[in-house]
Amino acid sequence: MLEFNGGSSTLSKPRLPQLQLQQVDVVTELGNQYLLQAISCDIFAGDRIGIIGASGSGKTTLLRLCNRLSSPTAGQILFEQQPLSDWPVLSLRQQLMLVPQEPKLLSMTVHEALTYPLRLQKMPDQEIASRVASWRQRLGIPDNWLQSTELQLSVGQRQLVSLARACVTEPKLGLFDEPTSALDPGTIDRVVKALTASSMTLVIASHQFEFLAQVCDRILWLNHGQLILDAPISEIDWSEIKAELTAQAEKDDWE
Repeated sequence: MLEFNGGSSTLSKPRLPQLQLQQVDVVTELGNQYLLQAISCDIFAGDRIGIIGASGSGKTTLLRLCNRLSSPTAGQILFEQQPLSDWPVLSLRQQLMLVPQEPKLLSMTVHEALTYPLRLQKMPDQEIASRVASWRQRLGIPDNWLQSTELQLSVGQRQLVSLARACVTEPKLGLFDEPTSALDPGTIDRVVKALTASSMTLVIASHQFEFLAQVCDRILWLNHGQLILDAPISEIDWSEIKAELTAQAEKDDWE
């Protein structure tokens, strides 16, 4: 598109993806099965991507690739136009923060867990206190949790703290694996409001379609490691997807 300014014209710069997956394959160690096959997609800053698919479809594998917890067998992943392998791991993971499905606080108290990633970034104490207070308020984490360890918290409580621990760092891109699976509806509502108000790019794998419909603007559908749909949320027929996933699960059980 041409932009005109004072009689001169220049070509507008194309919008570049924040994260790119280019023909990415992941094969099992024995080399006899694809976990992901020929995955290509562009994710732009500010996108809110939902990843759906049956169990074993490759959702977690895809998130781990983006955080460099694993590496592709073939293909390439770029973050801000640089291959992931060119990024120092610590720097990359501070900008692409992964929240795994199984929340762990690593023997820390809740307060320690929330402040630790900010102390690693050598953030001033006043800024740490402000960040933590802000996200605690948004997500509804009460004072009486702060000195508790993971052994004293329910799975849902640990999940919420794990989510807050990632959000306080305010990464450029958040990778979330089933982040609300153990949360009650009221808490999920707070998570929805907090995430939609954030400037983070979001990539969320979840079986909770209602949650994804509230947060996301685009859906990726994985089926046996292949990307079979990449569409805006407005084009998603959830009833059709639920029926197909149910049928696929029943077929897989028989096989």
